[in-house]
Amino acid sequence: MSEAKKTPFYEKHVALEGKIVDYSGWLLPVQFPQGLVEEVHATRRKATLFDVSHMGEVSVEGKDAEAFLQKVVTNDISGLKDGAIIYSPVCYPDGGVVDDILIYRINKNNFFLVVNAANTDKDYDWFLENLSGDVELQNLSPHFAQLALQGPESVAILQQITAEPLAEMKYYHFKKDVAVAGVKCIVSRTGYTGEDGFEVYCSNDEAPSLWDAIWEAGQKHDLSPAGLGARDVLRLEAAMPLYGHELEREITPLQARLDRFVALEKPVSFNGQEALRRQKQEGMKRLLFGLEMLERGVPREGYPVTAGEEEIGWVSSGSYSPTLDKFIAMAFLDPEVVKANEELKVVIRSRSYRARTTKLPFYRREK
Repeated sequence: MSEAKKTPFYEKHVALEGKIVDYSGWLLPVQFPQGLVEEVHATRRKATLFDVSHMGEVSVEGKDAEAFLQKVVTNDISGLKDGAIIYSPVCYPDGGVVDDILIYRINKNNFFLVVNAANTDKDYDWFLENLSGDVELQNLSPHFAQLALQGPESVAILQQITAEPLAEMKYYHFKKDVAVAGVKCIVSRTGYTGEDGFEVYCSNDEAPSLWDAIWEAGQKHDLSPAGLGARDVLRLEAAMPLYGHELEREITPLQARLDRFVALEKPVSFNGQEALRRQKQEGMKRLLFGLEMLERGVPREGYPVTAGEEEIGWVSSGSYSPTLDKFIAMAFLDPEVVKANEELKVVIRSRSYRARTTKLPFYRREK
């Protein structure tokens, strides 16, 4: 078993007394001394800084780059403009999910993909297996560090150390070669928390100085560090899927209610298109629902959900929500049995706890 890798920010986390864990082969902070609950509140109210250098990056270049991507992703990228970003699942022929990724369009012949940490090698191999036309792939992951600055104070913090007019940058757009405190970066208005914010990419060797600059700029805005635990709770509150939970080999994007990211009628056929069309027509035995607990119990991944005496599904993600001050979960349930605002039970260590279906997302920020 290979030794877990350190990001360029590892020493920063240690200095801030972060609790370090092995996550997908990377040593990353799960939380800091202020605790997960405070990290969530800080993200919603002020701003927090996350190390997301474990994420993977892949470049796709060549005159057939767009045509290649159209065949391997479910979304339609034909309307994507330079400097814009689109989210898309990547599927196997049977509709199961390889991964969910972000696609940055630099120009019509040059795209930058951001993939999930645990899936980087698998994704790259899958892209190679499906490669066609004049296209060159490169796994850039070893060369990039990435920070996520998230929360309502993010613009005010980052603007202090760059001349780029950040307030003008639209959501799901990016700029290349942006000087941030003298460090050349890719800056995108994206995130995995449900808040406004930025994800900033730079070379590994310049990463520590970038952290220091953002950290210093953020002190008068109460910037604090945040770890994997808060990131997971924040994305759950915003009902954002996590690979291995709401998406995986045996779960399709339609079951995860990601229909708007599956262009079933785009003119180019893509991996999983026919299987997903059939699923859409025939219906699904399991569909993603939101649950809020009516009794004090923590709904964890894999816990059964019942209606009466019948088991109708399972929890995919669950936690206490500091923002809403209640226990919440996403669960895959039988849509023929479950209705909106219906009371069900979650089985937690052999005891049944009352829960109710609710709309997703649980939390949506004010624009």
